Amino acid sequence: MILLGAAITAIPLTRLALLGLPVGFVFYLQYHYGLGNRRTAWGLGRMLTQLLVVGYFLAYLFEATTARPVLLVLTVMALTSSWIALGSVPARRRGLYTRALFAVTLGGSLNLLLVIFGVLDLEPWYLPSKVIPLAGMIFAAAMNCVSLAAERFSSERGRGVELLEARRVAYNAALIPIVNSLFAVGLVSIPGMMTGQILAGVSPLIAARYQIMVMGMLFGASGISAAVFLGTLVHDERRS
Repeated sequence: MILLGAAITAIPLTRLALLGLPVGFVFYLQYHYGLGNRRTAWGLGRMLTQLLVVGYFLAYLFEATTARPVLLVLTVMALTSSWIALGSVPARRRGLYTRALFAVTLGGSLNLLLVIFGVLDLEPWYLPSKVIPLAGMIFAAAMNCVSLAAERFSSERGRGVELLEARRVAYNAALIPIVNSLFAVGLVSIPGMMTGQILAGVSPLIAARYQIMVMGMLFGASGISAAVFLGTLVHDERRS
């Protein structure tokens, strides 16, 4: 069983507010260039509100002593991410939702279960502080890959490309971001989880193992979800 904990110093709000300086400068640049910053202000406001709400919610959720609230959160994640994934094909969103939900849930759950019971061997298995963040990363990766696959498959079929060739092209396009991240990790960027652990005082060697786990589960969830989703589309078109 792998359970690691490390203390990290809380950032005082007065120091956190220092980031308002570069943010304000970017606001000025937007105004100076005549771009307008209403959308930026709305985005920053939502970011602050959402993170504060999520912070309080997770603080409460992490005290859970049963699996029920964790399973409820995972269900909401799957339902929401599947709906968001089809934003790339809004005209077909309702018709494809059940297929996207099946693909995201299957691809995401398989990888999440493998990490929970195989890689980390969590005790208890529903440990909220571990399961919720991992599930969020997994479902987000599956969502993005399904979104790209849906848009590209629809585009290829709209141009009259043969069914299996459209699937091949769509699958390749859907995997481009995650494959690029495999090349970039460690050379171009130190990913968020590894950075967070290093800042918390964890050995870089241990943090690297966790990041390998994360990259593997994200790649697996992305590839499986996209393949399942495209498989359902091919099956449906062959039947019709």
